[in-house]
Amino acid sequence: MEFALAYLLPRLEIAPVAETIAYHHTCSSTKMGLEAKALTLARACAAEVVVPDLVGCCGFAGDRGFNHPELNASALQHLRRGVEGRCAAGYSTSRTCEIGLSAHSGIHYKSILYLVDRCARPKPG
Repeated sequence: MEFALAYLLPRLEIAPVAETIAYHHTCSSTKMGLEAKALTLARACAAEVVVPDLVGCCGFAGDRGFNHPELNASALQHLRRGVEGRCAAGYSTSRTCEIGLSAHSGIHYKSILYLVDRCARPKPG
């Protein structure tokens, strides 16, 4: 997301999607203090951005969620009620987090760069 903010957005015309999206802060981005940058990027690309209440760590723990899905299910027990019927899609920065988030939310989560790609066009000149 830092690369996208510093190098992509200044070179692109952004037409934000007219949707409400969900955004999930990963544990690593939280530890690096990147929450504000992530939201800046998401808000540049969507009409409204929701960060669901009561959802912190997704519980996937790298790849541990593949062998212990109960960790993910427990961590995301409140996610569906925060996004279902409200958000068109969800975005994050970790594929394994996105797998668990998709499984427990009722919406599909993918990389925030898919959203950037969807709403961006090169600036003329």
